[in-house]
Amino acid sequence: MIYTQEKSSFTNAQRLFYEKNGYILIKNNVNPEFLDEIHQRFIDICEKRTPVYSAQVLKDPVLKNKGITGQYGVNKLQDIFYDDVLWKYASCNEVVDVVEQIIGPNITGIHSMLINKPPDTDPDISRHPLHQDLHYFPCRPANRIVASWTAMERVDERNGCLYVIPGSHTGPLYKHDYPEGSKNALYHGVQGMDHLPKVNVVMEKGDSVFFHPLLLHGSGPNFTKGFRKAISCHYADSNCTLINVSNTTQENLAKEVEDVVEKRGGSRVNFGDIFKARSRLVRGDPGVLQQFDSHL
Repeated sequence: MIYTQEKSSFTNAQRLFYEKNGYILIKNNVNPEFLDEIHQRFIDICEKRTPVYSAQVLKDPVLKNKGITGQYGVNKLQDIFYDDVLWKYASCNEVVDVVEQIIGPNITGIHSMLINKPPDTDPDISRHPLHQDLHYFPCRPANRIVASWTAMERVDERNGCLYVIPGSHTGPLYKHDYPEGSKNALYHGVQGMDHLPKVNVVMEKGDSVFFHPLLLHGSGPNFTKGFRKAISCHYADSNCTLINVSNTTQENLAKEVEDVVEKRGGSRVNFGDIFKARSRLVRGDPGVLQQFDSHL
C-alpha cells in the first residue's frame, strides 16, 4: 500500500478503500455541537460582529451586486488557520488523527477555508468545476498531502455536494484552465473529463471526507433556498519540499495568485513564500514547510 501509513489505525477495509478510490468518508467524525460554534463564528464574521485578522472574506459577486449582505452574500472564508475559533477545526484530534493515518505524524496545514453556498445565486458561481487540488499546491510528494472536508449541515445533490471520480488519484496532474463562461476567480478546472463516471458524496452534519490531492472532484450548484456549508483544510507532511512551478501546468495559477497578492499588498511575493505564509504547523516536528527560504 502506498497511499496510507503502514502503522495505521484504519481498518484493513478502510485502507484498501482509500488506496483504491483516493478518498474515504468517516461518518459522525466531528461533534455537531462543535460545528455549531464554527457556524456562529462564520455568522459573526459575515455580520461584522467580530474582527477578521488573517482570514479573507470572499463575497459572491452576483449577490454583492444585488446589495445582499451577511451570510447570504458570502461564499467563502479563505485562510482561516489564524482565527482562534476556526483553528479549532484544523487542529482537532477527530480530524488530525485521520490525517496522520494517511500522511504521517509531522503535519502542516497548507490550505484552509469555510465554504458557503448561499441560495439564489448564479449556478455558474455556485458550482466548482472538476479539478485536482494539487494544482494549487507547490509542494511534493502528492502522496503526503490530504484534504479534510466536513459537512456543517446535510449536503446532497440538491444543495451542491461534492462529487468524486474514484481511482483518479492514480493519474497525473492535468492542465487546469477556466471553463468557458467561468465567473469565479481562481476556480480552475480540468477540461474534457466530464464524461467520467462520478460518485456524489452525500453527507450528514459532522461527516468528514478525506481525499488525495490528485483525486478529480468538484461540486454542483445549490438549487435550494437553504445553504450548503462545509469547512475544509489541506495537510501535508511537514517534510514535503517546494517545487518551482515555472514551465509547468501550475505556472498560470502561480502568476494569478502573485497578481492577487500584489494588488492587495502592493508588493510582489513569489508563489512559494505565499504558500508558506498561509501554512501552520499542526502536529509533530516542523520541517522545510516552516522555513522561509524558498525563492521559488
